[in-house]
Amino acid sequence: MVLEATMIVVDNSESSRNGDYVPSRWEAQSDAVNLIFSAKTQANPESSVGLMSMAGKGPEVLVTLTTDFGKILDGIHRTKILGHTHLATGIQIAGLALKHRQNKSQRQRIIVFTCSPIAESESTLVKLAKRMKKNNISIDFIAFGDLEAESTKKLEAFNENIKGGDGSHLAIIPPGPSLLSDTLITTPILGADGVAPRGGTEEGGAEGGGGGFEFGVDPSTDPELALALRMSMEEEKARQEKEGKGKEQLKGESLEGIPEENQPLLDGQGEASGTGGDKMDEDKEDGDKTEPSEAKEEKKEGDGDGEKMDTA
Repeated sequence: MVLEATMIVVDNSESSRNGDYVPSRWEAQSDAVNLIFSAKTQANPESSVGLMSMAGKGPEVLVTLTTDFGKILDGIHRTKILGHTHLATGIQIAGLALKHRQNKSQRQRIIVFTCSPIAESESTLVKLAKRMKKNNISIDFIAFGDLEAESTKKLEAFNENIKGGDGSHLAIIPPGPSLLSDTLITTPILGADGVAPRGGTEEGGAEGGGGGFEFGVDPSTDPELALALRMSMEEEKARQEKEGKGKEQLKGESLEGIPEENQPLLDGQGEASGTGGDKMDEDKEDGDKTEPSEAKEEKKEGDGDGEKMDTA
């Protein structure tokens, strides 16, 4: 994995207040900064990331090169949206911050967010690009927001003059329903770091994998994590299959308890089947109940006649 020292330059000008990116240009940048930090440090734990702003009264280094994510978050929260950008000056200061990195074996890279019009001329940016290339500094531009033809042309000219062996990229991201960070994953800026799309699957079959690896983890670099993820997936799959079989069994048992009715819905007289028989049974029961009472009355009358004959 590449060992890098990366300075992230954010655009905190007034243009970053615009809400054409979800939820706003500034919030979209903040989310993308978090993603870049995670991608760089996961690719190589010894890589470091710094943060600076380039608008307001002038460019400001918010966080020097660090591996502490908490410092990056603190730097983002301390940033104020103010004024217009100073692109050329910001890139030069970021280059000086990289020059004073502690680990000289780290490759130097600057990632610049720009969402506002570029005031510098094309010739000024071309000279700056050649100077940075001479110092072995790779620069990636993430252009979004005000994508005017003039600004885009200046960035393309800068990118053409700084391209080198380590790769300097230009990503132009127009407004859309997707998050800026989600679109950034598909660009070469983060594509080389094996970052997986959020909540999705890559074409080709590996679920959520980055760089072609299953689960987004390279088994050669972290075999224990890869094994744990695989075991967790297999356990979850077995649990779902067990639940499915249990539901099918319960469904079958509930259907077995219901008797099948082969009796026709209507009898020969056009009445509901079963009602005629029930009525006959009821009449028979009523007859059985009345018959003893009638016999009892006849017996009583016979006894009365006998008593009269005796008295006579």
